[in-house]
Amino acid sequence: MTLWIVLVATAAGCYLLKFAGLAAPRRLLDNVWLRRFATAVPLALLAALIAVEALRGEGQALAWDTARMGGVAAAVAALVLRAPFLVVVVAAAAVTAGLRALGL
Repeated sequence: MTLWIVLVATAAGCYLLKFAGLAAPRRLLDNVWLRRFATAVPLALLAALIAVEALRGEGQALAWDTARMGGVAAAVAALVLRAPFLVVVVAAAAVTAGLRALGL
């Protein structure tokens, strides 16, 4: 039963958060500082997620994995070359698999 309470509360919270964005006054949305903040926050969160997942080790520890970092480097290189998203993912997976096959 506790799971359902948490699930319903989370769904309601997500709905209310989305509604708050739609119900915000126009003068608030026209604020330059808020617009810059709203642009920067998703980028910062995505960068933090990538860093944590790329350096994930055993449990809570961060660890360097050469094969995983090689895949990240391949993905960055493909993004710099403006490759389509599917090519970026395949390049990262192929480099990571190749480095793991070599024992790195």
